[in-house]
Amino acid sequence: MLGKRRILYGGVLLSIIVWFIMLMAGVGVAYSAEKTPVTRYWMSVSTEKGAFPGMTPGSMGPGALLGSILGRGGDSGKRLQLQVNSPQPLPGDPKATHDIPPGQNMGPTLPLVTPEVSRDRSEVEGDRPETKIEKPKMRMLVYWGCSETVRPGQPFVIDTEKASPAEFAKAFQGRYVSSQNPPSPQGGRSYADWPNKKDSKRVPANSSLVGSHVVHGNYLPDIKFAIDSGHDFMAPVEFTSKKGSPAESFFFQWSTIPTATGYFATAMGHDGKTGTMIIWTSSDVRETGGSLMNFLPNEDVRRLIREKVVMPPSVTQCVVPKGIFKDAEGAMIQFIAYGDEMNVGYPPKPKDPVWTVKVRRKSTSMLPLMEMGGRGTSSGDESSGEGEQSTEKKEGLSPGKLLKGIFGR
Repeated sequence: MLGKRRILYGGVLLSIIVWFIMLMAGVGVAYSAEKTPVTRYWMSVSTEKGAFPGMTPGSMGPGALLGSILGRGGDSGKRLQLQVNSPQPLPGDPKATHDIPPGQNMGPTLPLVTPEVSRDRSEVEGDRPETKIEKPKMRMLVYWGCSETVRPGQPFVIDTEKASPAEFAKAFQGRYVSSQNPPSPQGGRSYADWPNKKDSKRVPANSSLVGSHVVHGNYLPDIKFAIDSGHDFMAPVEFTSKKGSPAESFFFQWSTIPTATGYFATAMGHDGKTGTMIIWTSSDVRETGGSLMNFLPNEDVRRLIREKVVMPPSVTQCVVPKGIFKDAEGAMIQFIAYGDEMNVGYPPKPKDPVWTVKVRRKSTSMLPLMEMGGRGTSSGDESSGEGEQSTEKKEGLSPGKLLKGIFGR
């Protein structure tokens, strides 16, 4: 029965995700063109702490939630993804590797492998029948602000039956942010990544990126750079206090993350009686957060702090307004700490670079707002330790039950 429900949840949410992605080209994202072809190397560095065993916040977007719904979540921990694009054509036997510092505790090197792509892929895709994606019927109530009560002028209502696809996409996407276009197999350039089929070892808990790094291969220039402690894996998100109930405001507090440049939180729940999705964000101005639960460039984080969308790193607490989730069958806070992004290139400016390196960083977590059946996580102050574990055991709180309450299936 649980398996059938997971498939149903995934089917409904997948139709929304696919429809939404088809609309997002050119909406809500600022793109920048690359002037000259250079070798681009990206390191995506994240620290993830799930609210439940087997759930990984990951990018925290629709794809991550869908993975959780279908039972494909992972464990908490450190994550690393390496991606490279080269303007040079791939040789017959492409070889590339990333020599890592000893403190990374993953051996001397990580192999960068080019994924196999079928030559007939375009022909196969061309033979597929067209699939018509119907606009999903959805009504959303959007609240915002760290305050004990709902502020005047809220909620903002998004209704797919009344809004055009473009209007819905723009409202859901929220603030404009710079595009994140990591290296990929697209565009006719040589590509390789890690983890891959040759090596997919886990990043150990004591891993550190601090030290000298060298990326080289038979279709790459030698890329030499160093990572300092300010651009290492970020500390995990630690919630130190949480209290409240669905009928009251919900207070939560977290430990300062030393290398964080800003914080953002959002919560989602579903009212099964009316079929309404409820969204709340920590922003001081109206914001759905659709584009913010992922890596962000430094300049975007600074701008969003000025615009009172992202919380500055000095903030360590927030409040979900009273009663907005009182009729929800389940609700969960998604939390992200942004890290300073490192960008280096060679040769230095003002010369045109031969290669560039980007190290982007984030730390994420989840926090259940309530137990199933409309009960708050705590009637008083509760730390995120033994109290949370005993509550889960007593009430039978699980990812499947909570997601059922959130998505209403």
